[in-house]
Amino acid sequence: MGALVVGIVAGIVGVPGCGGGSQVAVSAPPPPQTSGPLVGPLCDFGGCKCRTGDADAGEPAGQYKRFEVVLGPTPYAEWLTLPGRVLYKSAQTPKACFYVDIAPGVHPAQLFASHEGGTVAVAEIHELGTRTGSWYDTFRFSCGYGGACSLDELDEIKATYARVSRNLHDPCGTTKIKGIGWDHGRVPDTTHPTDLVVHFTLDLYKFDAWREHGDPSCTEKGGPPPAGYGNDGTGPAPAAPVDEPTAPAPATP
Repeated sequence: MGALVVGIVAGIVGVPGCGGGSQVAVSAPPPPQTSGPLVGPLCDFGGCKCRTGDADAGEPAGQYKRFEVVLGPTPYAEWLTLPGRVLYKSAQTPKACFYVDIAPGVHPAQLFASHEGGTVAVAEIHELGTRTGSWYDTFRFSCGYGGACSLDELDEIKATYARVSRNLHDPCGTTKIKGIGWDHGRVPDTTHPTDLVVHFTLDLYKFDAWREHGDPSCTEKGGPPPAGYGNDGTGPAPAAPVDEPTAPAPATP
């Protein structure tokens, strides 16, 4: 049965209700096990080892993009779900890494954390640039690290995400994070929720990342690679995303 929760959405669109929240039923976490395909030389049927070098995780085939999902470090269990996958970290494992291949397009995700007396939720997602060899800081959520997640900290996280330009947490990467929000469960001490469900959407561009992570030439506008840097390495660059302005053609003399 779902518990009564307050839902908070991080973004421009407001949420009706007192203090920007609305009452909904929190989703229960999946079963405590990892399921779905894991990829690369660091993974086997039981899970994956965390990489120690940039090339350790291998490369995806075709137009798929490889991602690293890191759950923790936390002292409690965590789950992250993607379509067709459940990634699970037990309380006995402070930190767990997973490697998955995802096709360009839109993919919903959820992060679950639950612990009586106050929970901790820490997760990171990194996109691999197969052309650059860089790992990009696609998304990070951290609430309660070193203690327990609080309502005040959730408000601070919401304000931080609202300042991210165009939903690109790493301006050199090619994955947007949209629709970030969360639902929290009971708050016995009026400060620290016992359950937290974070929901968001990964929106992957079709073109590959073409600047290394941290390159100062990456701007908030982002944009596709230059001509000749197509997805297959031979064709012209893909067209700019629809929400990115394109420079007008020069006037004909």
